Amino acid sequence: MPEKNKAVFLDRDGVLNQEMGDYVCRLEDFHVLDNFEALKTLQDRGYMLLVATNQGGLAKGWYTEDELAKMHSHLKQVYKEHGVDIVDFFYCPHHPLFTGDCDCRKPKPGLLLQGIEKYNIDPAKSYFIGDRERDVEAGTAAGVKGILIDSDQPISTVLDLID
Repeated sequence: MPEKNKAVFLDRDGVLNQEMGDYVCRLEDFHVLDNFEALKTLQDRGYMLLVATNQGGLAKGWYTEDELAKMHSHLKQVYKEHGVDIVDFFYCPHHPLFTGDCDCRKPKPGLLLQGIEKYNIDPAKSYFIGDRERDVEAGTAAGVKGILIDSDQPISTVLDLID
């Protein structure tokens, strides 16, 4: 049986791009944070980089799947230019007030479980870096170690928490 992969899951807003206080609805408002060196270090240590993000603004009709795809494509491209490969994006398009309950909205672990399944990831060797308590809760529920940072805090400041 092939060895399982290890991954670092990353929340998006406040971790990979600037926290706006609400949903980032337009590409023009999407400001990528400089975590290039830190993520390159993790990638060089053998971690697959995956994004797990709640995108309730979709359910609210504040932006479209197309606009979200442009933001994610832009994010992937900017990191790629710095030698960092963000492998995949998992997002929850639901919002409890608009679409009811779902299994993928953090703090539920659905997004991480999707990534674990799709990429044969060993949760025990993996991490989830997020700027909300719900990110850590989702990680814990998926068997992944959660690391809580402040919004827009450089990821380099928590590298010592990752083997």
